[in-house]
Parts: sequence; C-alpha cells; structure tokens
Amino acid sequence: MIIFGIDPGLSGAIAILHKKKVLNLYEMPVMSEGKKNKKQLNSAQLVNIINEHLRVDNEEVAVVVEQVNAMPGQGVTSMFNFGQTFGAIKGVCAALQLPIYLVRPSKWKKHFELINSSKDASRTKVIQMYPNLSKDLAKKKDVNKSDAVLIARYFYDTKALIDPK
Repeated sequence: MIIFGIDPGLSGAIAILHKKKVLNLYEMPVMSEGKKNKKQLNSAQLVNIINEHLRVDNEEVAVVVEQVNAMPGQGVTSMFNFGQTFGAIKGVCAALQLPIYLVRPSKWKKHFELINSSKDASRTKVIQMYPNLSKDLAKKKDVNKSDAVLIARYFYDTKALIDPK
C-alpha cells in the first residue's frame, strides 16, 4: 500500500510511505500569486508528486490528510487561504480518483503520545522511528514534514479504524 500523508497548508508537507518505509518527503508545493508575492498551492506540482509515486501494479493507495478547523486568533485571510489549499488538495485527489481519508490532529497525536507536547516533539518522534531521516528533519521548520510522516504512519497503524471521506 502506498500512503500519502499530507499536513495541509502552504507551509505543510507531504510524506509518501510504502510498507512503513518513508519513500520521500516534500514541502507543500507553492507558487507566487499576484503582485504582493503571496503564496498559493501549486496544484499541478502536487499532481506530479502524487503521480510520480503511483505504481502501475494496481497497488492500493490512500491519501491521508490532517483534518483541521479554524483556530482562535487566526485572521480571516489566512483561514481563507488555508481552506482554499485544503479544498484544492481534496480536488486533486478527486480528479485522480484517489481515496482520501481525513484524520484529526488529536487522533494521530494521541496514537504517538504527543498530546500536550511541544510542536517539535513530532520531529523527535519521527527521528526516533526513522533515524535515516535525521538529515531531512534537521531544522525546526521540518516539523511539518515530520507531521506528514506521522499522519501517514497513523493510517498504516490503524487503517481499519478510519473511514474514507
């Protein structure tokens, strides 16, 4: 089974797992939008990343996306942009006819005993589980990549408990 773990958002990341092994890690592909150099999801590049890892032998595929909601203190514009990115990810999966599974942060964090821990704790957890990724997760900004790995790994560990959306 190929599992795409996605931490949505413009600063998010994508992890691709196959049989517990991390095949690849990507920062969320973004591009400039308009004159103010704002960022938006590069949906075409997301399609390329997904297609690059699809196998021709009809292997089962799952796209697992963290299901997040608006948070107190977030600005209207930033939440709109976040929702737009989340919707585009769902649209790409629908267009590629890939099953998408949504998982709440509380579920995967509880599974890895990360509730009430620092944001950086997920990076430490992934490096403990996958020491070969320590170079790829060396910077604090790589926490989104580690979240994507844990989202995918949560699905692998508990896939019978999650319903497709």
